[in-house]
Amino acid sequence: MVTSVSLRGVQIAYRDSGPAATAHPLSEVPVLLVHGMGGDGHTWDRFGQRLFRLGRRVIAPDLRGHGRSAHTDSYRFGEFGEDLLRLCEQLELTSVDLVGHSLGGYAVSCVAIERPGLVRRLVIEEQPLPLRSDAEQLTLTRRLPTVPELWHASTSLLRHPRTVLAFDRSMTRIALEQFRTPNPRWWERLCEITAPTLILRGGPGGMVDPDKLALLQASIGDCTIESFDCGHSIHRDRSREFAAAVLPFLGH
Repeated sequence: MVTSVSLRGVQIAYRDSGPAATAHPLSEVPVLLVHGMGGDGHTWDRFGQRLFRLGRRVIAPDLRGHGRSAHTDSYRFGEFGEDLLRLCEQLELTSVDLVGHSLGGYAVSCVAIERPGLVRRLVIEEQPLPLRSDAEQLTLTRRLPTVPELWHASTSLLRHPRTVLAFDRSMTRIALEQFRTPNPRWWERLCEITAPTLILRGGPGGMVDPDKLALLQASIGDCTIESFDCGHSIHRDRSREFAAAVLPFLGH
């Protein structure tokens, strides 16, 4: 069932499995699954069902401008994280595990930075890492992996046409501008993440710069990297391998 809640004037839709029937030591710690750009919470259906069967409560929001959530006039990356934090507050969550794909990975990283005590485990899948400086922008702009993201959206259209049609396409230009804009403050604050963190990286069709990934790993106190031989959507295209890496990390 989809629930919609107004968070400071923005309607955010989410799916909440509620308490699982199967007992689990972490049954009181929900897993928040956050999709990437052009998707919605349904991308996590398979993995979410598996978590639920194992005894975890699963919450899958639609980010602003996606799925059943409202379109807005602003799509700053930090606002996606703020929406998630407000949703956690609305649901009175005191501890969560966060799993985010692509744009969702950036959003969950913002939550872990702003509220480190809230996040027990952090999983970031194929997050395009922002630039750190203007000098870097001059050398890396052409390497920004926009083609895999467009390919991912195109193949998603065949699988979930309603999801893609609900997506606010005006966001694409705004997102690309932000990827090309240095974000040194985000890099400086990575050290504030206290949750054990698992970074998942795809293969040649992915969107993670390996040089910046090494810097990210060095910035987070407890950070592990897993690499996969696939493209941008590991949880979709390598679902078994994804589960094999993520479930043990989440305590299963």
